[in-house]
Amino acid sequence: MALYEHIYLARQDVSQQQVEELTAALTEVLASGGGKVTKNEYWGLKGLSYRIRKNRKAHYTLLNIEAAPQAVAEMERQMRINEDILRFMTVRVDELEEGPSAMMQKRDRDDRDGDRAGGRPDRGGDRGGFGGGERRPRRF
Repeated sequence: MALYEHIYLARQDVSQQQVEELTAALTEVLASGGGKVTKNEYWGLKGLSYRIRKNRKAHYTLLNIEAAPQAVAEMERQMRINEDILRFMTVRVDELEEGPSAMMQKRDRDDRDGDRAGGRPDRGGDRGGFGGGERRPRRF
């Protein structure tokens, strides 16, 4: 069986639970074709670089697949029919990555760095507004 990495983007107005149900349905399609999903990662709701079908954000999901090409083709056909899926991409790989993907490693790193409050601790932490003696932008 061939190995694939598959990423799909779901519309922003569907819930995370609906995305998980959609992933389960795609997994069933692969299983009926004799394949299996070895890894399933939900990356979350992220902003898009440009609007796709009036959506500015999308739910990203990564699947590592071990299946025959016919099963993957059927899964992609089902995805083209589904209006909740904005884009998808399937890439055949020589071997599947073990452990978390680069996106999940980045999220873990961001979670560890999140307790710094985004600013310098010696200056009160939050640097979001113009209060506290920060310079205001010039007007021309």
